[in-house]
Amino acid sequence: MNFTHTEDRRMLADSLNRFVAEQYGIEQRNHLAYGAEGHSPALYAQFAELGAIGALFPEEEGGFGGSGFDISVVFESLGRGLVAEPLLGALVVGQALIAAGSDAQKRQLEDIIAGGVIAALAHDEPGSHYELNKVTATAARTATGWALNGAKSVVAFGEKAGLLLVSARTAGGMFDTAGISLFLVDGNAAGIVKRGYSRMEGGRAAELTFENVQLAEDALLGAEGRGHAVLEHVQGFALLALAAEALGAMDVAKQNTLEYLQTRKQFGVVIGSFQALQHRMADLLLEVEQVRSTVINAADAIDNAQGTEREKMLSAAKYTVGSVGTLVAEESIQMHGGIGMTWELPLSHYAKRLVMIDHQFGDEDHHLARFMALG
Repeated sequence: MNFTHTEDRRMLADSLNRFVAEQYGIEQRNHLAYGAEGHSPALYAQFAELGAIGALFPEEEGGFGGSGFDISVVFESLGRGLVAEPLLGALVVGQALIAAGSDAQKRQLEDIIAGGVIAALAHDEPGSHYELNKVTATAARTATGWALNGAKSVVAFGEKAGLLLVSARTAGGMFDTAGISLFLVDGNAAGIVKRGYSRMEGGRAAELTFENVQLAEDALLGAEGRGHAVLEHVQGFALLALAAEALGAMDVAKQNTLEYLQTRKQFGVVIGSFQALQHRMADLLLEVEQVRSTVINAADAIDNAQGTEREKMLSAAKYTVGSVGTLVAEESIQMHGGIGMTWELPLSHYAKRLVMIDHQFGDEDHHLARFMALG
């Protein structure tokens, strides 16, 4: 395994880090992330121009990267800046198009890479608890295509998405892996009821209800009833992206805490001179480096592992960032004292994002159980 980034990846990381530092300061970030849109369409277009979206996909599909390490570089930079833009949806839907799309369907990837459309995965349902096979939404054949009915929960940027990737059952029972199909749905199609809301860490999500939404025959992505394998495949990319984003956020929280310990004085000395705090900080540094190792393993798994081994490494990474992310959030705030919880201090927003990353695409308990089940 090569631990050294290529020159292209280093240049991309430098460009993204510089852009985020200059254009996405914490005050600007909070204004956008907690605002009515939850993000900035103009800045999203600029991320596309910088190549942040194109780096998520291989050259033969119109991108210029697509490896696990390309994805981790992009999302680690996004995590450092707490970027609340819909790149995760672009990654997941784009990889689904690559994995299962027809030539005509794959042409939509060009618009995703250009930042011209917000793409979102609409899979989770009320009470599904991260299980990919728990799908109650249905799609029934009609004379002209399909009729889609059901509800989806916590769809990231779902109210603004122009392209939805929706899972629906075309056969089988609620927990069957067979019988799940995937559909590409226009976000503005008649019959979609949206209830949008702000997420606690910034950004937007929506509850979507599909009421007899009429779809053309070619809305089906891949083979009918075989969507579960595609969902598992693209979930892997999401797990890597979230792990890398968490690593970037942890690095910033860790560094901010270290600097605070080295400057804050109490009883006439810097508090970093207290042995108890030194030990806590040392433990934190070790935990963050462990996360870095699992992200490297996950990136390599995306490129080189198959089947069970791939899924184990990805679940291991997600479990680790869930566990350590909560620890970093708690310890960083506690070592700052009361100021660590204030809105004005960036740390409080990093802590919220770290905690919420644990609950996207399966929390630490889910992925520990999944890792054990995979043997």
